[in-house]
Amino acid sequence: MKEVRMGVIGVGNMGMYHVRSLEEGKIPRARLTAICDLDPKAMEPFKAQKFSDSAALIRSGLVDAVLIAAPHYFHPTIGADAFENGLHVLTEKPLAVHVNAGKAFIAAAKKAADKKFGIVFHTRTHPVYGRLKRLVAAGELGELTRIHWTITDWYRTEAYYASGGWRATWGGEGGGVLINQAPHNLDMLQWICGMPKRVRGFCSFGKYHAIETEDEVTAYFEYDNGATCSFVTSTGEAPGVNRLEIIGRKGKVTLENGKLHFTRNLVAADEFSRTSPLAYDPPPSEEVELPLEGEGGTHNEVVEKFVAAILDGTPMVAEAEEGIHQVELSNAILYSSLTGKTVELPLDGDAFEAKLNELIKGSTFQKKTGGKIQDVPKYIKK
Repeated sequence: MKEVRMGVIGVGNMGMYHVRSLEEGKIPRARLTAICDLDPKAMEPFKAQKFSDSAALIRSGLVDAVLIAAPHYFHPTIGADAFENGLHVLTEKPLAVHVNAGKAFIAAAKKAADKKFGIVFHTRTHPVYGRLKRLVAAGELGELTRIHWTITDWYRTEAYYASGGWRATWGGEGGGVLINQAPHNLDMLQWICGMPKRVRGFCSFGKYHAIETEDEVTAYFEYDNGATCSFVTSTGEAPGVNRLEIIGRKGKVTLENGKLHFTRNLVAADEFSRTSPLAYDPPPSEEVELPLEGEGGTHNEVVEKFVAAILDGTPMVAEAEEGIHQVELSNAILYSSLTGKTVELPLDGDAFEAKLNELIKGSTFQKKTGGKIQDVPKYIKK
């Protein structure tokens, strides 16, 4: 095989971006051969073979791989169907709406062991996060003690939520900011710092928008070693903040405005506390420059490496199985908020799924639709 014939399922906001990139030849050795959407008008501008049913596209013989950009609940079912019919699968985030569905998706992939299974965690391609991960993994910060991420620059308008009847509804999307925008940040937290053992979440539902799901979240994580993390996110705050702090016994690193700032303790904080005769002064420290190379952070790089994985056997940006961690964190924060209790990980998937079904069944929310998105998110303008 010299190229990969790609089919894109779902031609909404992100799906349309992927379709255009493929059709314009921005992905080496990939050719767009089929697209699928329930809305014929969404597919009109494109030349690829058009389908209104994902099952028909999957069985058409026109594609070697599918990129799933349909509403979240459909990611596992469409993906499992693709695997059963011998196709490679790249899915937009999230892997699934809830842990149980994510595990079923992973099980379907394992039955098709020779097929590639990737997820669009494009944030992993940005050099600042790669540099952070290497810094922590190398022990430059020592044992981690505290993490804080305020990520409130996910601002969205009423027009955004009205652009799809499924958006920010329990039955259509399964959540709000935790399932749509923040998955990238939650993936970064677990990718760099590991998974916590306990989660306490506080969610506000429809605080800023006419929606029934969460649009503001404050969460608290506890790790095995006693480290803690506070995580704040929102789609209603402007101007937003994006500041990540990771503190260890050997120093502190901050990420803000795309720049890393590393302050290294010349003596570890706990050692200095035990040995210093001083009462108030902190350990001496130095500022360390952290040079970054490249740009990254693009969806196209994820797709390009997925294609290369199929053709050359090289690594993908993210194996989709890793997406289960982000789903578990999202579920745990929401479940903790809904029950008013601290949640121990691993999460009880059955309990969360039952709570989600309860929300869907009890919903009387009337969603406003008809909004039209006229701009492109800043993170996909490249």
